[in-house]
Amino acid sequence: MKDTLHPLKFQPILKDKIWGGEKLSQQLNKKSKSKQLGESWEISAVPNDISIVLNGELKGWSLQKLLDTYTSGLLGMKNYRRFGNEFPLLIKFIDAKEDLSIQLHPDDTLAKERHNSFGKTEMWYVMQADDDANLIVGFNQKMDAETYLKHLENKTLSEILNFDKVAEGDTYFIEAGRVHAIGAGVLLAEIQQTSDITYRVYDWDRVDIDGNERELHNDIAIDAFNFKMEDDFRVVYEKQKNASNEIVSCPFFTTNYLELDSDLRKTNTHDSFIIYMCIDGAIEISTDATTDSVSKGETILIPASIKDFKLKTTDAKVLEIYV
Repeated sequence: MKDTLHPLKFQPILKDKIWGGEKLSQQLNKKSKSKQLGESWEISAVPNDISIVLNGELKGWSLQKLLDTYTSGLLGMKNYRRFGNEFPLLIKFIDAKEDLSIQLHPDDTLAKERHNSFGKTEMWYVMQADDDANLIVGFNQKMDAETYLKHLENKTLSEILNFDKVAEGDTYFIEAGRVHAIGAGVLLAEIQQTSDITYRVYDWDRVDIDGNERELHNDIAIDAFNFKMEDDFRVVYEKQKNASNEIVSCPFFTTNYLELDSDLRKTNTHDSFIIYMCIDGAIEISTDATTDSVSKGETILIPASIKDFKLKTTDAKVLEIYV
């Protein structure tokens, strides 16, 4: 067994999607020639999509092997007591060349009962958006199951959905039970619970190259809606330089925004791993033993056992995530 954990970079898991494009390769340097690259899973413990370490002495180790070997050294003691040897987050970059389906996700209770899985609460940070690009989040009026089902049957969902025009830096909190969709022309970072469960309710009558429509899940989706949810999904946050500015803090994760123009010493007081997603520029992360570079579109995980480190840069924007 290796004696010491170090900051961990993972091999991105690239996913072609019917709605994907080329921004992940062109803007975030993901190694793909696909014209329908929709997602880059940066850190994943989803079964059959387990991340593999890309750097350092632990290169080639799977995230699951790290969890089984280092337990609280990787996760932090409070997280290990809560999650055991399961990693609680799935970290992604997403490029929507076309509109995603209208969808929602189950909460922990429903997901455990139906799928033996975590639920899926998530957040989005918009990295780039084409002119007039939008996101669908929530409804544009008070809603109940009867009204929703009538619009679903009549294929008039767009009349009751909330469309938000977006730009770089816009941030959204998508709790389980909230209807949503990423619109065409949006490149974003997504932080979510470890879950690949999506209830698709409408897909714009889209078909694949064989003329087949994608599966819808309306029979089970109706129980996952939270029609009483408040319209508090668009997040306003501060942007003080060289400091951690809280964007979202919920029971499943905390995400901070850091805009750096000088070096910053960090001490981990959270009893948790810390993830940095570089959304612009580049940083170096230095510990007593290692230095790793992280450029735009890259992600790194600092194990909980590493308490002190330094972020070195002259110009970078990063998302800082922990549980």
